[in-house]
Amino acid sequence: MIDLPQEFLERMKGELGGEYGAFLQSYARPALKAVRANALKITPEEFEKISPVPLDGKVPWEESGFYAQGDSLGKTVLHAAGLYYVQEPSAMCAVPELEVKRGERILDLCAAPGGKSTQIAQYMQGEGVLVANEIDFKRYGILKSNIERCGVKNAAVTCQSPENLADYYQSYFDKILVDAPCSGEGMFKKEEAAVREWSLKNVQACAARQAKILESAHKMLAGGGRLVYSTCTFAPDEDERQIENFLRLHPEYKLIKTKKLLPHKVKGEGHFCAVLEKPSGERAEDFRLKAVKASDKKEFEDFKKGVISAEFKNIVRIGDGVYSLVDDFPAELKAGVKLGEVKNGRFEPAHALAMCLNNEEVNGVEVDEEVAIKYLRGLTFYCAEENGWRVVTYKGYPLGWCKVVNGVAKNHLPKGLRV
Repeated sequence: MIDLPQEFLERMKGELGGEYGAFLQSYARPALKAVRANALKITPEEFEKISPVPLDGKVPWEESGFYAQGDSLGKTVLHAAGLYYVQEPSAMCAVPELEVKRGERILDLCAAPGGKSTQIAQYMQGEGVLVANEIDFKRYGILKSNIERCGVKNAAVTCQSPENLADYYQSYFDKILVDAPCSGEGMFKKEEAAVREWSLKNVQACAARQAKILESAHKMLAGGGRLVYSTCTFAPDEDERQIENFLRLHPEYKLIKTKKLLPHKVKGEGHFCAVLEKPSGERAEDFRLKAVKASDKKEFEDFKKGVISAEFKNIVRIGDGVYSLVDDFPAELKAGVKLGEVKNGRFEPAHALAMCLNNEEVNGVEVDEEVAIKYLRGLTFYCAEENGWRVVTYKGYPLGWCKVVNGVAKNHLPKGLRV
């Protein structure tokens, strides 16, 4: 059993009373694992048939979630293709409470590594705008990579403090998720560092930071909007009391529900979420894209011929980059898909473009698992297709770009994604 902090155990014993023994016994069992089928690319039913990892039943609070087994859940070709996301089962409980509707403006304020952002995106189905924000630049890169891998077409990935975002997005978002940085008590089985770094002082520091983040979220939520606050901790100061304090400051909000998943009661490691609604009121107007110039998309339209058939809207050039942007959103935030870059007058496609396509939209190079693994390692392979850019597909799902030159498919998978 894990050597848990004594002060943590004493607090939990006081809170749980007669349930404490069952709670403690839950730490003798291994952590449960789960995956979530990416509904932007595949239905849960289809995924269940072709899953490359053993599945062990459905996660009850997420229709696309499956309990799974194995030590290499994120090391398969279909994971690289973005067909599923490895996510702790309890962590899937918060996003359904947002009650996402297509076409909404949604903010995931503390988004890295991207599990909840990609979960939100699959409910949006490419309609509306999702802002996925992460304050830490290193974690921002991981978030951006996961957004691209999952083929999200309507996201802006930002790296800002909540305070800075609040200055820009007053009363803008219909839904906001605050998956707050916390003391991580629900992660004790998975992460030794969470146990090692835990202290009562850290719990208080987290609670103070969470209160500031919630205040920024309040400023950005439009009238009539919904705010879901979640943590992966059991500490009342970070959970129930955090919400009580917020409601004292903002009594106009309505508390719809709170939910606390405890590891001795559910098949998961623990999570808390609270659902709040703001009264009707101000909602900021849409931002307006500048008029799209025909010259911005010339190189991309030339490149498309014979390579991809998908249609993209609002194609703009920002510097050397070419993007397909979401309606009614500032161009500089690049909400949408990076299509590629223009270098020396020629268009070079971006990895994000390949990952948001489906098999019917590409002139692809279909490979078997052996060649797919070779490709994911960054190697070249024999290809009999005509010279030019091609999307490498496995079972019909894109993995990235290659460029065929005289029978050799040269690898254009970004180096940071190679295994």
